[in-house]
Amino acid sequence: MPIDRRQMLTGAGALAASGFLSNRAFSQSAAATLRFIPSTPLPSLDPITATSYVIRNHGYLIYDTLFATDANFQIKPQMVQAWETAPDGLSWTFHLRDGLVFHDDEPVRAQDCIASIARWSKRDAFGQTFATFVEGYEVLDQRTFKIKLKKPFPMLPAALGKLSSNVPFIMPERVAQTDHMKNIAEAIGSGPWRFMDKQWVPGQNAIYERFAKYKPREEAPSWAAGGKVAKIDRIEWVALTEPAAAAGALTKGEVDWYEQPPVDLLPLLKANKDIAIENVPLGLFLLMRFNTLQPPFNNPAIRKAVMTAINQADYMEAVVGDKAYYSEAKTFFTPGSPMSTGTGGAEAMPGNLDKAKAMLKEAGYKGEKVVLLAPADQPIAYQQCMVTEDLFKKLGINAELVATDWGSFIGRRANRGLPDQGGWSVFHTLWSCADTLNPALHPLMRANGGSAWFGWPEDAAMEGLRDQWIATPEEAKQKEIAASIERRAFDFVPYVPCGLVQQPMAFRKSLTGMVLSPVQFFWNMGKKG
Repeated sequence: MPIDRRQMLTGAGALAASGFLSNRAFSQSAAATLRFIPSTPLPSLDPITATSYVIRNHGYLIYDTLFATDANFQIKPQMVQAWETAPDGLSWTFHLRDGLVFHDDEPVRAQDCIASIARWSKRDAFGQTFATFVEGYEVLDQRTFKIKLKKPFPMLPAALGKLSSNVPFIMPERVAQTDHMKNIAEAIGSGPWRFMDKQWVPGQNAIYERFAKYKPREEAPSWAAGGKVAKIDRIEWVALTEPAAAAGALTKGEVDWYEQPPVDLLPLLKANKDIAIENVPLGLFLLMRFNTLQPPFNNPAIRKAVMTAINQADYMEAVVGDKAYYSEAKTFFTPGSPMSTGTGGAEAMPGNLDKAKAMLKEAGYKGEKVVLLAPADQPIAYQQCMVTEDLFKKLGINAELVATDWGSFIGRRANRGLPDQGGWSVFHTLWSCADTLNPALHPLMRANGGSAWFGWPEDAAMEGLRDQWIATPEEAKQKEIAASIERRAFDFVPYVPCGLVQQPMAFRKSLTGMVLSPVQFFWNMGKKG
């Protein structure tokens, strides 16, 4: 059956007209407060155990990083003042900037940095690679520490300064010593804003207040790098999950910034002279992720059969509905980036339903139940799931769509069991193209089994090729290896790329100084009026 994405907006207009924010207990100082509608309400606080972008954005508000990525994809020092590398490349020494203070008024120490790096490196894909090179850590003094390596790792600053999930944020040592498989209990950083934990209602609102003791760098801001000047005293994340209600609140000036307005509502927003529309740089990959531990998708041939049937346009049309905002992308790396070759994509993704049915039969699909996990309050993911539900029916796959809220989705996708044991088979999500630029950064291309991202694929061939890429300094040779990685991925199928979409965001023109980036940053922004 055809999928009508406009059904997602039905009934929301009345809510928008009701003045949703009028009775909410938020700050009344308009000039000092920025109200933001995130893509989904903040479900939890740990940016190391979760790759969710809303938690990453929360992390950038309250934490800082040792290094950072600028708008030219260059790695710049952030909390680090200076560093030295030993002539043999087997040790790096880092000196912290003076005056770094956590929100509990304790100074940032070398011990905090070491504990934070160590915990991050157990969860993040790039961090896991980094950890295989580490011989040990050494505290030289309160503001100086050393990382000793087993063999040279020139990409060390790139790892510590990666732009997106999982970001190696620096936390107090006592917090960073939390088991890497458990969520932290305290959200205390040294960044520009403090998290008001006592006012936080999970899944509803989040509030941040400017940290007066934060000392920004003197350079101009450029994405995550440079001077993070906090000009806004208070930031309120408002839980408005109905698109028309959110658009109505923005139009009325009840909120200042709407992170992910549906394309359907852009004409309404563009008609308002006080609202600006900007595309998030690089774009977003739509994708389908499999649970490779459980039948039937523990069989690569069955995953490949599903990939053969997928028509990317069906997904992009359902999510966006406007060809001006999407394009085909049969590749695993960011389109237009040096490592994106698309090798094997055209053959693996012909969109041929009959061929896919024959492949399913040949692969031995026996009618096993498939649970399609769908977060109903996150439209981009849910709309993709609706397309897949229809596709599975056509393929003869025994599928059940389980609709949840985002918080429940986050919890259930961690379950590695069978579907009837609270597990799952397939889910959809989106991934920032800032995370998919190359094999070192791309979390979903890790195939290291239980340590991989949700879905837990395991393939020695992909892992070996990734190791080769990291060990190769020449870009031309790297591109050859990247092509081999893509070819292998189209055969092994850790996930299915479902197209590239541009995500517009909308904000009041009274906001000034916005840092336009693949990540939603709040520093350097001011507010008129």
